[in-house]
Amino acid sequence: MLTAPGTATPLLDGMPRQRTVPFPVAPSAPPVPAPAAPAARPGVRAQGLLPTLTDTPFTLGYAAVLVVTSLFAQYADPSLVHTLYQESSTDVAHLVSSPALVLVASALWIAGGLTSSYALLFLLVLPTLERRIGGPRTAVVFLLGHVLATLATEVPVGLAVMVGHLPDSSLHRLDYGISFGVAASLGALAGLLPPWARWTVLTVFGGILLDDLAQFTDPLSNWGHLLSLAIGMGTWPWVRRWQWTGRQDARAHG
Repeated sequence: MLTAPGTATPLLDGMPRQRTVPFPVAPSAPPVPAPAAPAARPGVRAQGLLPTLTDTPFTLGYAAVLVVTSLFAQYADPSLVHTLYQESSTDVAHLVSSPALVLVASALWIAGGLTSSYALLFLLVLPTLERRIGGPRTAVVFLLGHVLATLATEVPVGLAVMVGHLPDSSLHRLDYGISFGVAASLGALAGLLPPWARWTVLTVFGGILLDDLAQFTDPLSNWGHLLSLAIGMGTWPWVRRWQWTGRQDARAHG
């Protein structure tokens, strides 16, 4: 084995000694900046605010039914429409004879038609709530307001008739529409808003309901709207939990 002169360092047989002078390193090129993400177009952002079958199937399906029944009520024979209203009414007589049928049928009509204030609230409130907690849970909130507020206003009427404080004619009245369910949905949605928006919405809407009650034009319906709003507010612990669960599921599938 060969060794370097004057040292004991062995060299490989027949191999020249390796140089220790490093080779020059080319200077690194400056980093190329990543291209900036294109700004979102206003049209695309606006489309994301509109309800779609993907994220609001319950609202759009229900809205389609309400459009059909409202157009029918507008253009069909008035006597036929009045008969259907009477058969769909959640008055005491119908609640005793066919409660499930009239509770469903009464929610298929819009009192005042497509231009009523509750029709507009339906299109604003239900899609927003459904995006946050899902369609089945939105339906549960709506039905809670619709059913419980109806029973809370009609059962006292039946009891008052039984004890003689109201005439028998009070058992038969027109009581139909989506307003109780919409009011409950608004009350539930308020619990998911930031505090300043939550109390602004409740103050404005609650003030309108109290003003309607003070005018005493339809006290049963007015009390029902206030009760529906309170029922929706009572669902805050559940809708907040449902919203958190929905976000966790979205992250897990994201």
